[in-house]
Amino acid sequence: MLELEHTTKTHDEARQGEALDMLPTGKSTGRKLYIESYGCQMNFSDSEIVASILLDNGFETTKDYKEADVVFINTCSIRENAEQRVRNRLKEFESAKNRNPGMIVGVLGCMAERLKSKFLEEEKLVDVVVGPDAYRDLPNLIGKVDDGNKAVNVLLSREETYADINPVRLNSNGISAFVSIMRGCDNMCSFCVVPFTRGRERSRDHQSIVKEAHELFQAGYKEVTLLGQNVDSYKYSAPVAEGEEPKPTVNFAQLLAMVAEVSPELRVRFSTSHPKDITDEVLYTMARYENICKYIHLPVQSGNSRVLDLMNRTYDRAWYIERVDAIRRIIPECGISTDVITGFCTETEEEHEETLSMMDYVKYDFAYMFAYSERPGTLAAKRYADDIPEDVKKRRLTEVVNKQQQHSLFRAQNFVGKVHKVLIEGFSKRSDQDYCGRNDQNTMVVFPVDSRFKPGQYVHVLAERCTSATLMGKIVD
Repeated sequence: MLELEHTTKTHDEARQGEALDMLPTGKSTGRKLYIESYGCQMNFSDSEIVASILLDNGFETTKDYKEADVVFINTCSIRENAEQRVRNRLKEFESAKNRNPGMIVGVLGCMAERLKSKFLEEEKLVDVVVGPDAYRDLPNLIGKVDDGNKAVNVLLSREETYADINPVRLNSNGISAFVSIMRGCDNMCSFCVVPFTRGRERSRDHQSIVKEAHELFQAGYKEVTLLGQNVDSYKYSAPVAEGEEPKPTVNFAQLLAMVAEVSPELRVRFSTSHPKDITDEVLYTMARYENICKYIHLPVQSGNSRVLDLMNRTYDRAWYIERVDAIRRIIPECGISTDVITGFCTETEEEHEETLSMMDYVKYDFAYMFAYSERPGTLAAKRYADDIPEDVKKRRLTEVVNKQQQHSLFRAQNFVGKVHKVLIEGFSKRSDQDYCGRNDQNTMVVFPVDSRFKPGQYVHVLAERCTSATLMGKIVD
């Protein structure tokens, strides 16, 4: 599950990304493309790949769907309300299509993969359905729709990584960028649809990743986030010809070091880590490089070993605590965030209390907190009854949220009075008199604009006060 921001979330908010106007890179067709993305950072990264493919085929992008010839919505299936938001948004597109009958509406991503051709029956507005591994086929599929047909391609791949495609940075601030290092997931967590919607795990060529990071830095970007459903299981071995010696396998710790060495001025972040796979080698690599941010998203999901076993998380409470202890020992200043699910099948009050006690032990900086939502086709849906009443799920969720707010405030208060290195990302959401950016631990920092500095530069900020999610302070020399 990938969904990382710097604020506490109680549910998977649909994050909406609108493509910006830009010139086509291929011969122009005069057709305009609009892409809207929901869910995880991987979806936003995929939308940049889609834009690149279609710009190479003569499209221009627009930030107004009403003037688009092709409208795509890149979808999330991680929770039921995420899918409902997509359906609601499609209804909003309907009036635009009524005014422009030639408009093509397509659904991309995980929801497309889960529902496949059934989506065309459920949503008459939709013309094309495309899964995460079939984006190269989009020009062909659009052509089929132009000829009066509906089009579907949801074939999953064991090889596709889009390593050769240079993503178009949509809605970019020109400072931070996502770099996908792998696709798919081999972890069969019983509550999760990702292995079914994104296919088996495969890692991208490390040389193409380093090349992309270098090109981003040369273009002025100062921060990259390496993305994967489980970055710690990254493992790339170059193919060898018959008779050749096998080439060394590159693991995630080695990849992290390679990207960090692009430049000490390039910040490196990553998400998401899996507790069963994060190694001391990764932690020591993070400690060794100043420009690898000291922040790890380490989903716990539950603090009870029996529930973790039902979830098929492949670690228990003791293992998770040992990994947290290793992080605190090797990187004492490291920020840690998490995901928590309340009300999973058969969860008792005592087991819920163990989740709360785990939160007390770790005192997470941030958390994404959810009431369990059964997803069709998952192992949990097949094996277990969704037997916790909704009011109990919500009450437990409220208890988790309240505890996390206390811990977030505790962590933020520990930052007050200290100086933080901050990469200026732009103006704050509330005022153009303030800049904002994040510290190493991924906490948002807000501070008055100083004419000596501009977005994309590093500054040192003294934190003077805080909320549970934000530090406020001033630039110091």
